[in-house]
Amino acid sequence: MTSIEAVGPTAGGDPGAPEAPVGDRAAPDPSGWTCPAPLRGHERIVMGHGGGGALSAELVEQVFAPAFGGPALSSLADSAAVEVGGARLAFSTDSFVVRPLFFPGGSIGDLAVNGTVNDLAMSGARPAYLSCGFILEEGVELGTVTRIAEALGAAARTAGVEVATGDTKVVEAGRGDGVYLNTAGIGLIPDGVDIRPQRAAPGDVVIVSGPVGAHGVAVLSRRAGLEFEVGIESDCAALNSLVAAMLAVTDELHVLRDPTRGGVAAALNEIAAAASVGVALRERAVPVPEQVAAACAMLGLDPLYVANEGKLLAFVPRAEADAVLAAMRAHPLGAQAAVIGECVEDHPGMVVARTGLGGTRVVDPPLGEQLPRIC
Repeated sequence: MTSIEAVGPTAGGDPGAPEAPVGDRAAPDPSGWTCPAPLRGHERIVMGHGGGGALSAELVEQVFAPAFGGPALSSLADSAAVEVGGARLAFSTDSFVVRPLFFPGGSIGDLAVNGTVNDLAMSGARPAYLSCGFILEEGVELGTVTRIAEALGAAARTAGVEVATGDTKVVEAGRGDGVYLNTAGIGLIPDGVDIRPQRAAPGDVVIVSGPVGAHGVAVLSRRAGLEFEVGIESDCAALNSLVAAMLAVTDELHVLRDPTRGGVAAALNEIAAAASVGVALRERAVPVPEQVAAACAMLGLDPLYVANEGKLLAFVPRAEADAVLAAMRAHPLGAQAAVIGECVEDHPGMVVARTGLGGTRVVDPPLGEQLPRIC
């Protein structure tokens, strides 16, 4: 087993710059097998398969991708880039099973719009139209459904998209959980924009658009009936206007990703694996609200793994980083944007963090999810 000697910024140096190379490593196995982790065999679906971590990836790679095939699916990004009549479109779908349906800072209706809009925006697309499917449990109060529909419509108007089509199904009492939602969305990708996980390259600066962890903690607090001294609200928001501001500065954005299920840790690991690059993270540079950090410490959670619904990660060429960061900070949804690391040639496929104590640790991809039913 190889060891990480050191990685991270030198004192007063460039954020995220590696201090020392990764320890000696064996040559890559030409067979394509790369990780000695034991195989996880499941004959039935477990909650972790929906958590956005390693189990989710295995389900997609071993079951869905082979069954569906097709080049549009191969990138496994938040949205697929497809060409229709000469236009490049982003196409995405998502399902929402959050519990509870209403939480500080939002609801399942807000999530349904913002989650899908953000998946489209992460490819640089301008979101335009959504579909919406309601799966209702027999007995749910009509007032609850009305509140969710109104929240969904308001979120769509705020994001500048139109709900163009939809569907409703009802399942027997006890066969659902009140309300489940499914949304799909399409948007137009501007000419010259090519944003996808595979474009991450050594030297890229990693930027987060603001403090992380609020959404997961807000949902958990309502679910568990917890009351913190300072109220914590979800960061749920549509990020398409922030992405537009970034693209107004440069179309040379390499990767965008919203760190939802599995948080920042899962998103960075997915990008590192997709591009076969390493990520050197400066843990202390990751902005975490004080009240979120305190709640996570009390609950035994790592903020890097907690879901967000209104933040993005950007991999930007170093030459463009200052301009992009300035554009983000000039936007209300990016006012607290921060550089948290960089993309490196060392330890490809791995995320390594420089800790606040000066040591280093490998930030593993989550197996499942710390908090299920979070989106």
